[in-house]
Amino acid sequence: MAAPAITSSTRYTSRGTTKFYWVAAIADPDAPTRLELDAGTDLSPQVADRSGWSVSSEMIQTPDLASRYTSTIPGTISAEDSSITFYMDKEGVDARALMPRDQAGFIVILDGGDVAANKMDVYPVTVTSHSKNREVGGGAADTLVISYAITSEPSENVPVPA
Repeated sequence: MAAPAITSSTRYTSRGTTKFYWVAAIADPDAPTRLELDAGTDLSPQVADRSGWSVSSEMIQTPDLASRYTSTIPGTISAEDSSITFYMDKEGVDARALMPRDQAGFIVILDGGDVAANKMDVYPVTVTSHSKNREVGGGAADTLVISYAITSEPSENVPVPA
């Protein structure tokens, strides 16, 4: 008997699909409400790039004398250092105003867009720094990299509320 097949995926590209929201308050990160998401700010139109935003688990080796094989068990969970690169505004009216240093909130990443029942990840964060990238050669727009401390375990693959 053959194993069941994985269902076919609907492939997409992040550009024009994925949404990044800044939400000041979420009561339960495992189940944000539509009201909480709607109170947030859609950062997507100003996002030039992002880095990090992934969670991994350390592996702990568990050797024993019964075998030469060294098995492993899951260890601590951590998130990568994470940041978002935004376009800077000439007069400073940009992401800096919304997310000043030391501001706590949530970055919500909706990979398939803000579509009910799709999946999203909710990261509790504190803004740690604003780094300005000033272009001299004129080959790119000036940008601002905002770095975030992920302050507790993110809620992953949470259904987007209707």
